[in-house]
Amino acid sequence: MGTIILFILILYFAFLTCISFLTSRNNSGNDAFFLGNRKSPWYVVAFGMIGSSLSGVTFISVPGMVRETDMTYMQMIFGFFFGYAVIAFVLLPLYYKLNLTTIYGYLDQRFGKRAYKTGASFFILSKTIGAAARLYLVTLILHKLVFSQWNIPFYLVTLGIIGLIWIYTFRSGIKTIIWTDALQTCCLIAALILIIWQVINKLGIDFSTSFSLIFQSEYSRIFVFDDWMSKQHFVKQFFSGVLIAIVMNGLDQDMMQKNLTCKNLKDAQKNMLSFGFLYIPINYLFLCLGVLLLFFASKFQVALPEKSDEILPLLASEYLGFPVLVFFSIGIIAAAFSSADSALTSLTTTICVDLLDIKKADAIQSVKIRRKIHLLISFLFLFVILIIDNAGQTSILNTIYKVASYTYGPLLGMFFFGLFTKISVKDKNIPFVCILAPVLCVGLELLLNYSFHYQVGNEILLLNGLLTVIGLLSVSVFKRKSKSKIFQNRK
Repeated sequence: MGTIILFILILYFAFLTCISFLTSRNNSGNDAFFLGNRKSPWYVVAFGMIGSSLSGVTFISVPGMVRETDMTYMQMIFGFFFGYAVIAFVLLPLYYKLNLTTIYGYLDQRFGKRAYKTGASFFILSKTIGAAARLYLVTLILHKLVFSQWNIPFYLVTLGIIGLIWIYTFRSGIKTIIWTDALQTCCLIAALILIIWQVINKLGIDFSTSFSLIFQSEYSRIFVFDDWMSKQHFVKQFFSGVLIAIVMNGLDQDMMQKNLTCKNLKDAQKNMLSFGFLYIPINYLFLCLGVLLLFFASKFQVALPEKSDEILPLLASEYLGFPVLVFFSIGIIAAAFSSADSALTSLTTTICVDLLDIKKADAIQSVKIRRKIHLLISFLFLFVILIIDNAGQTSILNTIYKVASYTYGPLLGMFFFGLFTKISVKDKNIPFVCILAPVLCVGLELLLNYSFHYQVGNEILLLNGLLTVIGLLSVSVFKRKSKSKIFQNRK
């Protein structure tokens, strides 16, 4: 079994390397690495973004979460679509108008250098943790299925996978990723459909019966309106979905870098809306798979693991047969590469452009710096993954959203304040505001839980952004001028 999965991994990497060679043979400079020479077809970008957004966490965690939260995750997915519409019609026109390489260049023009560096730094922190968490989960599964039988330690497996990603991305970055993401999306969707097909066969039913089974299942609940204290309440989930889509896509250099490779604004908007529409049925299929897996476990009396993230890997490797194991392996391998490669590229871009400003260096020197940063980020991924491995989590997807709620909150506040007000802010105070807002949110979350037993969910993102806006107002130049005039009148 392990040998076959290893062969699939090698074959898959060979395909990615071929794509990398074809896309980088004419141009491997910084313009290709950062923006793909702005020649990417919008439909290829849209299709590839599906795989990058799904990642291994969706592939493994979403079917498993059905056991705890039914299909209520769809409430957040519906919110995602409206968030993508905001990105298409509010943020993308701004980014294209300013002709940005990284989206945090807007903060420089609106507030100043310190706001610019602060925004880029929050993205680097959030993306590093989120991407490492996604890659960790998939690497852990590959280690258990393949490499543990040969007594290869987890850290060497992680180092090997990160090394493979580095090999096919270090030359042309986003120009390569646009096309490799499309391949990876094909593999993810094909694996999902084939696994569902095989599970239905194992259950001895046809497709129409399987959908009836899903609709009638106790786990088929999508909407929650009756329990306001629940994290799964519709209002919390839907509006969290809207905000998470905006911050984890529209304020995220990783996702927006792909949009900025499109030829023009109109293509980028078509890309964003098409991606958002396709994202809904694909996630619904993952949840349907989760219901079928629970029905399978109940019918054949399979003892499921305590961690929901381990349900699909357990059933795929031990109970559903060899074809499912092959499809599952293809899916998680595609997932491992699809999210990590674009994260590695976007982090390299942000550090090089926003923090180091390598555009001021000559062409040869800037490429050398970029490649050093690319390698450094690769080792940083390894370090963070090893920390996550020692910490342990029951659901990586919830952890990623939780981290995003705290780290993207200040970005949400800064962009909202910049777009919808004309108030000037003292640039030197912005970093303190952006650090204080998440700290206050942590304290408030603990207080609500202790005093009222209120379980704070992803809505903490909205509060985080709101506190950032209030903080920016409190240090605004506008207020200072008003106080000065009042003082003069009194004199």
